[in-house]
Amino acid sequence: MKSKYLLIMSVALLVSACDEGPAIESVESLVANPERLRELRAQCKADHAKVGNAQCNAVAEATRQRFMGGATAYTPPAARTASDPVSSPASAASSDIPKD
Repeated sequence: MKSKYLLIMSVALLVSACDEGPAIESVESLVANPERLRELRAQCKADHAKVGNAQCNAVAEATRQRFMGGATAYTPPAARTASDPVSSPASAASSDIPKD
């Protein structure tokens, strides 16, 4: 009876250890460490399945944040009025036509 209990416990430990998987480096740590980010990008490119989907997603997000310069949202310029000579299509079109 004791051997069955030990067998069940050892199988349970093995199964629980398999579910954890490797530790995933956070997006923030990768943004702060560009050399490690470069290494992981190369590993994801070479063997995505071995590195893991979650880690490669974190690498992609860190790359995006470094490229885009953080989480700053896009703010479009203020709308121009029709009287503004720069934005008026008529003035732009007429200035392109040579005068004889």
